[in-house]
Order: sequence, then structure tokens, then C-alpha cells
Amino acid sequence: MASCIFKRVLLKISGEALQGSQSFGIDPQVINTLSREIKEVHALGVELAIVIGGGNIFRGVAASTQGMDRATADYMGMLATVLNALALQDALERIDVTTRVMSAIEMQELAEPYIKRRATRHLEKGRVVIFAAGTGNPFFTTDTAASLRAIEIQADAIFKATRVDGVYDRDPELEPNAVMFDELSYLDVLQRGLKVMDSTAISLCMDNNMGIYVFNMTVPGNIKRILQGEKIGTKVR
Repeated sequence: MASCIFKRVLLKISGEALQGSQSFGIDPQVINTLSREIKEVHALGVELAIVIGGGNIFRGVAASTQGMDRATADYMGMLATVLNALALQDALERIDVTTRVMSAIEMQELAEPYIKRRATRHLEKGRVVIFAAGTGNPFFTTDTAASLRAIEIQADAIFKATRVDGVYDRDPELEPNAVMFDELSYLDVLQRGLKVMDSTAISLCMDNNMGIYVFNMTVPGNIKRILQGEKIGTKVR
């Protein structure tokens, strides 16, 4: 078996990915499949942190365009990420993967408060850590939260899980002739306005030299393949 070239990674998963073919909520089959993939990666000895979005339950930006106060809408979106984090924790612990949920908004009955040193210690002890509630501040996306947490815990890279094979010049779900990039620079992403992560998240990664690997999470084994050095998806560096 090939050895892993990464010791510690942060996996970013969109909330929409958890709804599967449903229009809303969490598809049990999707979250169970995801948890088995995570268990396989965890068994390799890789220290794994996860950030999940909340778009399958509530999108703050969308609600704010309908007249809701943006800060209120964003806080509701953060609570949606906590629901997803607890669901993933339950799925992982049912297959014997020790997991901790750490929230940027304090809710001690449900999750630990986010403390950098404690998060790092959990990872060192072989626990999967799920970061919930974004950054704890409105006007910042879970992409930005993923970039910030990856930098704080000194991850080797961010793995951005999507429904397509990588980063394209156009939306491949709408444009069958869209061209996929094998590798991009941070400036390429910003200047072209490519939908990798939002500009704040990309800028954070650029300033801290945090690599991003964008790949298709619906293909079984992709996370493991990237960990072992296979060229899959798009690398942003």
C-alpha cells in the first residue's frame, strides 16, 4: 500500500453534498457512505479535521436577499452547520470512529468550544475533529472558516470535496464543453473569478501558502488516492 504524503488535512464538505438527491436535509445513505470513506482515511493514520457547510438546511446569503437581516441570516446558517456536524459525528461513531465536534458558537450541551490547542490535541490523539458554526462571525462563509481552521491547526492542505471532478472554466453541470484545470495559482482563481472558494478564503490560503485540492467526493476512494499522491482533480497553489 502506498504511503500517505500528508500527515494532517482539513476536509471541506458542502452542506448541499449531504442532501444527495433530496431537495432538503440529510440523506442517510450519503452521510453513511461519507462516514465510511472517512473511516478508511482515518485508518491510514492521517489526522483529519472537517468543516461542513449548512446549505442543505439554511443559506444565510439567500435569506438575506429576501429581506432578512444579513447577520441574523448568517447566524442561522451557522446553526445549520452544527446540525450537519452532529449528524456526521453520529454516523462516524456508529462505525467506531472517535469524533469531536467543536463549535465557534458556545453550546456546551452539544459541542466543545473551539480552542486551537484542544483541537490540535484531539488530532494528535487520533480523533476526527469536526469544526462547526463557521468562524462564529456573520459575513464569513464556511469556506473562509475552512481556510482559517486549516491555517490555525497547521494542516498540510485543504481537501475541497465537490460534486464534479475539479475546477472548470465554466459550470460543467450546465456546459458540457467546460474545460477542467489540473493546476491553478491563487491569483488565477481570483482574477478569473473561478468558483473554488470565496475570495476571502482564497486570499487567506494565498497569504499562508495553504494548498487546496478540489476533487469529486462522489467517486469512492478519491480522498485516499489524493492522500497517497495520485493526481486527481485540481490543485490550487
